[in-house]
Amino acid sequence: MTRPIGIDLFAGAGGMSLGFEQAGFDVVAAVEIDPIHAAVHSYNFPNCVVIPQSVSSLAAEDIRDAANIGRRNVDIVFGGAPCQGFSLMGQRALDDPRNSLVKDFVRIVVGLESSYFVFENVKGITVGRHKQFLAELIEEFESNGYDVLPWRVLNAANYGVPQERERLILIGAKRGLKLPEYPEPTTRSPRSSLLLDAQLPEGPSCQDALGDIPDAEDYDALIENDSTAVKWGRPSAYAKILRDMVAESTYYGYKRKWSKELLTSSLRTNHSEISRARFASTEMGQVEPTSRFFKLHANGVSNTLRAGTDSARGAFTSPRPIHYKYPRCITVREMLRLHGFPDWFRTHVTKWHGARQVGNAVPPPLARAVAASIIDAIGWEPSSPTGAILMGDERLLSMDMGQASRHFEINVPIKQRDRKGTPKPRQSAIQPA
Repeated sequence: MTRPIGIDLFAGAGGMSLGFEQAGFDVVAAVEIDPIHAAVHSYNFPNCVVIPQSVSSLAAEDIRDAANIGRRNVDIVFGGAPCQGFSLMGQRALDDPRNSLVKDFVRIVVGLESSYFVFENVKGITVGRHKQFLAELIEEFESNGYDVLPWRVLNAANYGVPQERERLILIGAKRGLKLPEYPEPTTRSPRSSLLLDAQLPEGPSCQDALGDIPDAEDYDALIENDSTAVKWGRPSAYAKILRDMVAESTYYGYKRKWSKELLTSSLRTNHSEISRARFASTEMGQVEPTSRFFKLHANGVSNTLRAGTDSARGAFTSPRPIHYKYPRCITVREMLRLHGFPDWFRTHVTKWHGARQVGNAVPPPLARAVAASIIDAIGWEPSSPTGAILMGDERLLSMDMGQASRHFEINVPIKQRDRKGTPKPRQSAIQPA
């Protein structure tokens, strides 16, 4: 029997794609305007059709055609449309041109006649004037034949992720179908004072996530490359799953063929000796005063890992936290571990793009928990697929904007940085998402 199918809008590198796959969905199409992110998604999900366009230029039929699904029922559409949530004077927030991508999300869900949808976004749109935006979004879905659960803010730390990361989740079902329930927490968030959380088991710590990863600075190959063969340490139960060392590592997703001896996504950072001394003298769990970087606590969880901005908005890089043991910022691989990504999953070879891809992603374990609630509502009994998937072409991981655009045969959609980090305008017929 075929697995239920899903479509990822605003897919990025694929955090939600992976979570939904692991819950039992076949993600047949992913829409992502940034060709560098699209290329990385193609590498990690070679059986998924990547559509490197803005959703604003797509019709539902375009997605059906690209995914080659004909008239098959679409079970789920999910994604996190960028929005600002503020209304222009005398105008609905949802009609604000700055929120047009959210209306496109609704349009595509309705056009595909998707049985279910999951809309995710930042916690900030649940407060102040943004609440009106959410109310209008729910009203828009309801007027198009969907029942919608009241929105909920979920913390990844409550779903087995060693990171405090709160996301708005909004779930809806076509009228007449069974509405899912939001997933119950499975682990305790260290910062929570809720009585419910106190009764839950502790989730993985930063040391559980990173303790078996050798220090990148012990390997000269990582000065110029993002991967090399290494001697691994002893893994925690959490790390064993991410290293694909136990039977349940893939959950209900597809097994990947990959080189387990390699440490990937681990290009080194050159810190000055002054910075290293400051990092070393900072207590775990505290902020280093000069850089304002947070130092991870071995027995705690990470602060929220952020993406910074893309080159169209100034190319600002959000700081990576300081490692609890080594006087340096964590690598992109270590970010991936703190996000719940398995070790076969790779990002762009550069630290800037790689960190942005992780920081923009929904942690897969959180996405998997949400997706499992949809699977349960559908009434599908998930099972693990047989066989294994070959990863995509490694050249997809090192393409710059121009190369990735040529690969997908599109115009360059967003600005590129020059060598000093200043955005360089490029001609394009496609507007950035």
